Amino acid sequence: MRQRALTRRVVLRGTAAAAVAASVAGCSGAGPAPGAAPTPRPPDAETVLLTGVIADKEQMVALYRQAARANAKTAARLQPFQQRHEAHLAELRRRLPAPVPPPAGTPTPWASAGGSPSAAAVSIGTLRQMEGKAAAARVRQVRTVSAPLAQLLASIGACEAAHAAALARPR
Repeated sequence: MRQRALTRRVVLRGTAAAAVAASVAGCSGAGPAPGAAPTPRPPDAETVLLTGVIADKEQMVALYRQAARANAKTAARLQPFQQRHEAHLAELRRRLPAPVPPPAGTPTPWASAGGSPSAAAVSIGTLRQMEGKAAAARVRQVRTVSAPLAQLLASIGACEAAHAAALARPR
């Protein structure tokens, strides 16, 4: 069998045939065009949920800070609750894969209560209600997430329920 000499024309035909075959097979350029910005993928459902829970926790910490401004005795009573919320925030943020803007339209536990309380209206009773709503939200949230995140949310919800019970006790 006689071997053909490899000429430029043969190489160009082979390259053209390979390009046509790749495009027909759906393998042409899987990535974006050179210089084009990659299309961002939407965040997964757990990331969206985590972002919402983090926003809820940030709001709860802000409420505790507002309530603590009432007087030193109230501040001392609320400090352990606030510290636990801050610990929850740290763990939730640790699990967030990348910074994601808060999802639009994600309800917070206090959204159904007509918005977050104003700075002047934050009382122990208000905190107790917010804790109860947050704990109830965690029960709904654990149904839709992975087991590790469900465990964390269940623990946070149990803590929030304990807060609600502790805040109901008179001091």
